[in-house]
Amino acid sequence: MNAIVLEREVCAQNYAPLPIMLSHGEGVWLTDVAGVRRLDMMSGYSAVSLGHGHPRILKVLNEQAKRLAVTSRAFHTEPLGPFLAKLCAVAGQEMALPMNTGAEAVETAIKAARRWGHKVKGIADGKGEIIVADNNFHGRTTTIVGFSSDESYRDGFGPFAPGFVSVPFGDAAAMESAITPNTAAILIEPIQGEAGIVLPPDGYLRALRELCDRHNVLLILDEIQSGLGRTGHWFAHQHEGVKPDGLIVGKALGGGVYPVSAFLASRAVMELFGPGSHGSTFGGNALAAAIGFEALAVIEDEKLVERSAELGAYMKERLVAMTAGLASEVRGRGLWIGVEIAPGAANAKEIVARLADAGVLTKETHEHTIRFAPPLTISRQELDWGLERCENVFAARAR
Repeated sequence: MNAIVLEREVCAQNYAPLPIMLSHGEGVWLTDVAGVRRLDMMSGYSAVSLGHGHPRILKVLNEQAKRLAVTSRAFHTEPLGPFLAKLCAVAGQEMALPMNTGAEAVETAIKAARRWGHKVKGIADGKGEIIVADNNFHGRTTTIVGFSSDESYRDGFGPFAPGFVSVPFGDAAAMESAITPNTAAILIEPIQGEAGIVLPPDGYLRALRELCDRHNVLLILDEIQSGLGRTGHWFAHQHEGVKPDGLIVGKALGGGVYPVSAFLASRAVMELFGPGSHGSTFGGNALAAAIGFEALAVIEDEKLVERSAELGAYMKERLVAMTAGLASEVRGRGLWIGVEIAPGAANAKEIVARLADAGVLTKETHEHTIRFAPPLTISRQELDWGLERCENVFAARAR
């Protein structure tokens, strides 16, 4: 039986992938079972920021797996302390709580905010509120989709947890109007990824920082996709020079081979967690910690943050020029750019399929935005190879 047909027979259809069966990856390239090689301009939503099969990551993976992989957190393991110390140093936070997936890290942040609101701010237990932004994407758990403004994420999955208030993204005044004595935290993405690489107005994060300071509210930033070099800084909030009270990271932290995530915050917030208050069977295991440490070291040693800033500016300039007449907006930071197709000009999904035929793999979101997010390890030559093919596809579609 054809492998794609078999997958459709036995796998729940919660994705609608392009009809391409990938066989192996190396660096920024993916090859299908027919031997056709394509440039990965998606990076697994930033999970593959270090490229496919990075030799340093694979070396650590193999060596640590042979020595010790999973024991549960019932025991100490050598790699965990150094990993979290390095992560805290990079992020400018005091303590971290390791998990596996981004959604788990978001759930951890929610629990931390609620407990802080109750134990420190004095909000009655069960009354704490968290303010979020419209068009957010923080994961797929029932708690998280409950405060999504996308009905397709919510349809049929209720009832949902109370305690969340959503306001327009980028509107600091709306955020302040939503704050009440029961507000424990503001939880936002500094750049909305799934919404189409949407940036808030300049000064928005600084305004939120001032609001949170004035109203005694935690500012928690979800940098699962935008963090670890993706936008040309280690973290997107650094573009405005603010420091969050809580930071959520994941995806790139796993080096493209393993799920690793974490919630970071001050000691005052983290010490509210005691034994039994939270946990994860696989979170913080020795293999995850060793990979996470090496992923951070690779980003640092190979100067991938700087490369993202330099090549991202170049990629955006090229995309603006080649999509004139098709795109209503090209937005983004670093190697993370969304091309908004103008209404009636073209179909984003159709363009994505044509790009795949031309040798470039990417993905549309919300039917009208094409996302470009190549591995941060991409070279100028490889980027040019992809952009030339993008230019051909856009030019053909514009005729």
